[in-house]
Amino acid sequence: MDERRVSVLSESVRILSKLQILAAFFSDDVIYNIYLRSQVIHQLFEQNTELDINKLELFHVQFTDTLIDLLKKIKKTNEKNVTLLFNEIDLNRDVITRLESDKLTQADFDLQKQRQALKVNTSLRRLYEVLSGYSNEYPYSKNINAFSARFSPSFYHDVIEDVLARLTAYAPAEVYDTAHAIIQRKLMGQLCKYDFKTEFFCGLKAGSLIMEVFRFTEASIYYLYYPSRNLFLLCDAAEMEMINAAAGVPTNDNSLVYELNNKNDQLQSRAALVKTLIPPEVKQLLAEHYKKISDIGFLQNISNFDAQTNILKTMLNTDIM
Repeated sequence: MDERRVSVLSESVRILSKLQILAAFFSDDVIYNIYLRSQVIHQLFEQNTELDINKLELFHVQFTDTLIDLLKKIKKTNEKNVTLLFNEIDLNRDVITRLESDKLTQADFDLQKQRQALKVNTSLRRLYEVLSGYSNEYPYSKNINAFSARFSPSFYHDVIEDVLARLTAYAPAEVYDTAHAIIQRKLMGQLCKYDFKTEFFCGLKAGSLIMEVFRFTEASIYYLYYPSRNLFLLCDAAEMEMINAAAGVPTNDNSLVYELNNKNDQLQSRAALVKTLIPPEVKQLLAEHYKKISDIGFLQNISNFDAQTNILKTMLNTDIM
């Protein structure tokens, strides 16, 4: 076998290896059939020394090399688009991570409502001492309103404003009205009787209006704390139980986190499709290409094909992709 023939056949094997890799990447039947047909053409020249080896070289120059360049261009374009999709996925994950880190759990709420009850109980005991003339210090515990500010968006029950207005109504003669608070006289009596032992029961909200409801630990007695007015009033036990039961267990679902996770799932699926996407116009031309090289008289007429008018080369020089 002369050196020229060996060189052309060796280069043909190298070219076909590239096409095989691309056929496996795109997993497209037409591309794979083109590879198989090209392999048959190679073997035809390899097994028949009487055939003009220059025609095999010309075949690869006009068809296979051009097809490989076209597929590489599509692959590169797809990879850029996939990178953009994964960049968006990464950005969404960063947002999800920040939202999750800020998300308050039921365990957080359960722990902090115990601390809030302690703050309110201590504040009411101090208020009693102020009312009794035993002290003139500011009665409220530090950051007593921070609890509602933090947990009300996720854990307080929504009610209509009329409910809050009714619950906060009182007769002036029934309360102690001081510089520090307005507290129902009967409530203060009950607090003294039960040694200021109460627990957080639930939170209520209507727009920007917020209210905390507490329950005596040793009696079925409820009272409310209205932070914006420093108001403490007794409230009906049955009504509070009904409101709490109707509202159910407060949830802290983050709809944005759900939407971003759902969007990322869609982007992942889209990326998998985009990675091996071949435009319909290219698919049609690939089919024409396969039909051409599968023609019985193809090899006899190969020298008559003008490389510059090759349909695949035309694709390389357009923005159809």
